[in-house]
Amino acid sequence: MVTFERYHESGRRVGVSLLRFLGLEKSNAADEQRESRTVRRIAEQLERLPREQSRYLASFAYVLARVAQADLEVDESEVAEMERIVRDVAHLSASEATLVVQIAKAQAQHLGGTENYVVTREFRQAATAEQRAQLPECIYAVAAANGSITGEETSEIQRIAEELGFTRAEANALRSSYRDKLSVLRKPAR
Repeated sequence: MVTFERYHESGRRVGVSLLRFLGLEKSNAADEQRESRTVRRIAEQLERLPREQSRYLASFAYVLARVAQADLEVDESEVAEMERIVRDVAHLSASEATLVVQIAKAQAQHLGGTENYVVTREFRQAATAEQRAQLPECIYAVAAANGSITGEETSEIQRIAEELGFTRAEANALRSSYRDKLSVLRKPAR
C-alpha cells in the first residue's frame, strides 16, 4: 500500500494511504452507504412504499432500462413494456409506473456502465429468490418488445443473468424461448 505522511490538526505526523487521501479507498461509511445514487433517486419518488420495497422496485426498473439501453436505442414499445411490467409487478398506478420507468431510463442512459453492476448487485440483495427468478423473463420481454432482440441486448442479458447468479445453462434455457426474436438467428431480409 502506498502511504505518505501528513500532519493532523494537532500537529502530529500520521501516515495516510494514498487511496484514502484521494477518496478512493472504501471506508466504513461507504460500506454502510451501499445503495447507488440511481436506486436512491428512484426510491425517493416512491415514498408511499416501504423502504425495502422501493429499493427493490428501483433496482428492478433500472435493470429493465439497462437492457432496453443496451443497443443505444430505447423505443416506445420497450418503454411501454417496462411500464406494464413495473405496474404489474409493483401494483403501481400508471402514472407511478411511468415516473419510475422514466427515471430509470434516464439513469441508465446517463450513468450506464458506472451503475450497471452496482444496481444489479443491489437488486440481487434486495430481491427474494422468486423475484430474482422473475427478472430474466421480464428483461427478455423488454428486449423483445420491438419484435427483435439485438446482439447487444442478448449480451447484456447474459451479463445480468451471471450477475444474478444464474448458470449459463439456465440463461440459455430462457433465451431459447425467445429464439424467434433473436436478431442473430434471423435470416436477412431480401
